[in-house]
Amino acid sequence: MNSKIRDEMTDNLFKAILLLKDLDECYNFFEDLCTISEIKAMAQRLEVALMLREGKTYTEISEKTGASTATISRVNRCLLYGADGYKVILERMEKNK
Repeated sequence: MNSKIRDEMTDNLFKAILLLKDLDECYNFFEDLCTISEIKAMAQRLEVALMLREGKTYTEISEKTGASTATISRVNRCLLYGADGYKVILERMEKNK
């Protein structure tokens, strides 16, 4: 667990997210919580992670998502050396296809 971000306010945020019941509630909550740019950036990073896991090249990923090579590299670094957050979600997404 990353102690750099963990505190009571962050715990409350994540607990609130876990209470969301469906896609519509997620859209409503995140539209209130974040800017459109922030939501799009998070969605882009997840798509980059999916494509990296599929073995796509940086060029293919950049062309499809519009992500910079710096963003792709950062996501790749998280996949390889991060807290396994992407790994857990990508595996669950694969199972739920």
